[in-house]
Amino acid sequence: MRWSPCTNPAIKIIGQAPGGIARDSSHGRHFIGDSDVVLSGVDPTREVSSVILLDGNAPDRIDATYRSWHALNGLVVPADTRITPRRRLRLRQMLQAADGKSNGASYREIVIVLFGEKRMDAEKPWKTSSLRDTVIGLVKGASDLIDGEYVNLFLKRRRLQRR
Repeated sequence: MRWSPCTNPAIKIIGQAPGGIARDSSHGRHFIGDSDVVLSGVDPTREVSSVILLDGNAPDRIDATYRSWHALNGLVVPADTRITPRRRLRLRQMLQAADGKSNGASYREIVIVLFGEKRMDAEKPWKTSSLRDTVIGLVKGASDLIDGEYVNLFLKRRRLQRR
């Protein structure tokens, strides 16, 4: 499921294009990426095309195709912006909190590991501490990811403006 182009918009469907130029590398002529679905019968020594599904994730598919085009042409590949640095930090904290909780750590112990004892001591009283609420949210968020919400990580957050 996680490799389905319907779930992960960065997966592109690669098909044979008419005519052709392929790119040369030290390994010969080819184009097969690690985030592509290559249709059976495709000859990677010929030019290929990318099928972009025009669904709600089309902008993500276009971004992924743009990154692949850069890689194919030996250019610097733009960063994948689906996960911002702030979101990446929160994901790391979620996993650390979930790992601690699954190994029997208390919320207080998790706060100390994530934010330090000095910061925890500054949050008094413990029952109304914002850090306590943060860690409870991190554990809950990690649980949701583990239960299948991780597929939403493949999607870029955006607001679409309708006419």
